[in-house]
Amino acid sequence: MITMLATIFVFGVIVFIHELGHFVTAKACGMRVDEFAIGFGPALVKVQKGETLYSIRAIPLGGYNKIAGMSDEEELDDRSFLNKPTWQRFIVISAGAVFNFLLAILIVFSILVISGAPSPSSEPVIGRMHSTGPAAIAHLEVNDKITSINGKEITKWTDIAIALQGTQKHAIPIVVERNGQMIESTIIPMETDNGRAIIGINPSSIMTKYPISEAAYRAVAYTVNIVHQMITGLWSMIVGTEEAQLAGPVGVAQMAGEVAQIGFVYLLQFTAILSINLGVINLLPLPVLDGGHLIIILVESITRRKLPPKALQYIQMAGLALLLFIFLYTTVQDISRI
Repeated sequence: MITMLATIFVFGVIVFIHELGHFVTAKACGMRVDEFAIGFGPALVKVQKGETLYSIRAIPLGGYNKIAGMSDEEELDDRSFLNKPTWQRFIVISAGAVFNFLLAILIVFSILVISGAPSPSSEPVIGRMHSTGPAAIAHLEVNDKITSINGKEITKWTDIAIALQGTQKHAIPIVVERNGQMIESTIIPMETDNGRAIIGINPSSIMTKYPISEAAYRAVAYTVNIVHQMITGLWSMIVGTEEAQLAGPVGVAQMAGEVAQIGFVYLLQFTAILSINLGVINLLPLPVLDGGHLIIILVESITRRKLPPKALQYIQMAGLALLLFIFLYTTVQDISRI
């Protein structure tokens, strides 16, 4: 149930914002929008307001705006898409991705201001623990406060690494405070590849709230960084320097459910990342996607002539076939990982 609700929430929010970008800019440019739809397939809810039909449809994996005059086959007037200046058509098509980026910035900004971002605590308190690590084997628990290791007093987190030096693969005493009681145990630190002694624990986190100006800067920087990572990762997959790791709707739904169980703030963070992903993917120069449409607008603007209808049809069919292949491939991969 949680997975289903989380999936509907995540897809619903990012698709609504994406389509809202197209809708708002189309209206602002004086274009007629005949329908604003969230989802595909049969309509579950339909409301006619003015010249626009607003609908929610059965399959919540996308959406669309039916903008008048996007094809030569339609009857065109002064409010038709194709009769608007190039710069207005460019803005309308790119607005979906831009709104996705703005959504991510707004979500991250809100989290930083309202709940704050987690940062490692300096207290020697166990926040997370590897399930098969030395600490787990020694029956330590999350929220235990380490007070001494091998007879050395521990007052802050950095003291732990110092006290563990040279103790790898040796049984040493460790004392923790748990619920007001001092508990002594024996632990055998493991050795890392670089020769360090560790016991498989991570510090607890404290939430740090940021002032509005810094939160705004961090939200923009975070979004730009994710966009850069996505573009770099996509390029690495294209040139073959990195293995393609793709997730389809099933994989995204599974991740949404897992994140939702941790907490709503984490689900919002996941929504922000997915919104950035949708924005970047939609700007790829592939037919059917917004990026492919932008390329066609630019080409027609530079050459001052429209692509032949047949050529446009073949381009769109090739793009649709590619998207269907990717959808099927990622879905099969998702199911094989379950």
